[in-house]
Amino acid sequence: MLRDRAAIDIFLQPGEYYVGDADCRIRTLLGSCVSVTLWHPAMRIGAMSHFLLAERGGGGAFALDGRYGEEAMWLMLRELVRADVDPMQCEAKIFGGGDMFPRTMRSGALNVGRKNGEKARRLLRGFGFRIVSESLFGIGHRQIIFDVASGDVWARQVRLAGAFPQEIKLE
Repeated sequence: MLRDRAAIDIFLQPGEYYVGDADCRIRTLLGSCVSVTLWHPAMRIGAMSHFLLAERGGGGAFALDGRYGEEAMWLMLRELVRADVDPMQCEAKIFGGGDMFPRTMRSGALNVGRKNGEKARRLLRGFGFRIVSESLFGIGHRQIIFDVASGDVWARQVRLAGAFPQEIKLE
């Protein structure tokens, strides 16, 4: 999609999320972390998270923290509503959950990346979102670019140990 002006590039660090309009492109780098994107096609407003862990351990009162899957989701939903977006009209996509240490896993153990990806799927389905695409798991990290103007997300997975990178565009 052509723009009248240059896109604003936003780079998410682990534990961050961002909600922006069609002038934004949101980027991040994921290992075992997961990003969820929510995009409203008519309003061309989108949100993206970068969470580190599926959930927080322990209990008690606390402020929401974008480092944890469910809390990152609530933070994005709150900001979408503040922007007058009905989150249930958004399309959802999921990325990441890579295995960064494939040779160190104990037999039968579930790695952090897989836990994160499965949590993201459960959250989105539990909220009733339509998951239109995903790029999850595998070995190595991913570079992610979310173009809020079009809703397109590019994921480039870079495998460990000198394997060739794989780049895909998810519609």
